[in-house]
Amino acid sequence: MRYSALSLAWNAATGHRFWKPAWRDAEPKPAYDVVIVGGGGHGLATAFYLAKNHGVRRIAVVEKGWIGNGSVGRNTTIIRSNYLHPANTRFYEFSMKLWEGLEQALNYNVMVSQRSILNVFHSDAQRDAYARRGNAMRIAGVDAELLDTDGVRKRYPFFDFDNARFPIRGGLLQPRGGTVRHDAVAWGYARAASDLGVDIIQNAEVVGIDIQGGRAVAVETTRGRITADRIGISVAGHTSHVAAMAGLVLPIESHVIQAFVTEAVKPLISGVVTFGAGHFYISQSDKGGLVFGGDIDGYGSYAGRGNLPVAEDVAEGGMALMPAIGRLRILRNWGGVVDMTPDGSPFIDLTPVQNLYLNGGWNYGGFKATPAAGWTFAHLLATGQSHELAAAYRLDRHATGRVIDENGQGAQPNLH
Repeated sequence: MRYSALSLAWNAATGHRFWKPAWRDAEPKPAYDVVIVGGGGHGLATAFYLAKNHGVRRIAVVEKGWIGNGSVGRNTTIIRSNYLHPANTRFYEFSMKLWEGLEQALNYNVMVSQRSILNVFHSDAQRDAYARRGNAMRIAGVDAELLDTDGVRKRYPFFDFDNARFPIRGGLLQPRGGTVRHDAVAWGYARAASDLGVDIIQNAEVVGIDIQGGRAVAVETTRGRITADRIGISVAGHTSHVAAMAGLVLPIESHVIQAFVTEAVKPLISGVVTFGAGHFYISQSDKGGLVFGGDIDGYGSYAGRGNLPVAEDVAEGGMALMPAIGRLRILRNWGGVVDMTPDGSPFIDLTPVQNLYLNGGWNYGGFKATPAAGWTFAHLLATGQSHELAAAYRLDRHATGRVIDENGQGAQPNLH
């Protein structure tokens, strides 16, 4: 069923009795051309673009839980392309352009809201760094605007501009940044992929990868063995765990990153804002709650919860930026597991195991990369060659010295 104003009116007139399930809850078949391990945003997007762009029809997405229960549903919904290094700038700008047309491509309302993103700065040195990034963005064709103090004050007059430690001197604005409804992204891609014949297999945890003669030939799941010509790993924070089933040791660590939601208030934050003197970012949901987060907890974990010191650090960042936030109550918080690399950039590449492909190491940027990651990973799975936009995301770049140090601050992921 195609969603439209006409279908909505017809179903309303008939008592909403004829809506169909958004996607097929498929039973696993013995064999496929491509099996994608991981039913999050990246895995589902990959399946959709494999079918749509490359005509692959025998595709299975294998998810250990239910669609939308993993990292795709445990983030702060931000999309942006305000990166410095050319490889990342081009990639995330391509993702931004896909976001802008995604609702039409999927025939699904994923609630793309390009409300802007503003990175505030607090010193002359930080202003120069942001100006450099803004210039790099403009050279790449990405929208960027450097605001002075009055420019920021006009948008957010309630910020603490005269904070003794962190006075706000201005900010770098990307007007096209914003937010997208995270679980709707999973549901939209699942529905569109299912309509193209993709089998979405839920509650099927992968417990082993069968390697014969250096080739990956099958995945062992809790719902049986599935053979495949090509196997793609796209499991976010569990990348190292699944890759280890194929004997791979990756330069990735899994860490928890927390997020928080306050009680609902009237419209306050019109866009997305990041604090320049610490890792704090905030936006406001359609329901009125302020959604914010900060840094990783700094220790390896697969738990969907965080620890108190980071919660305190995030609260301190919020108070330094906008003291009014101290009057709000936090209703809930959660932790998402992210796969951190030493240089802060991802991998989309072949692995040393033939027929086994990797999409992982997304650090803080996995959600905003969803469309482009699916597009380029599908290209790799279909052709065996890296897409030009993902050519720099090689698995061996740390060994060869071709790092893309966008966020990395040390030789190990927990120093980000």
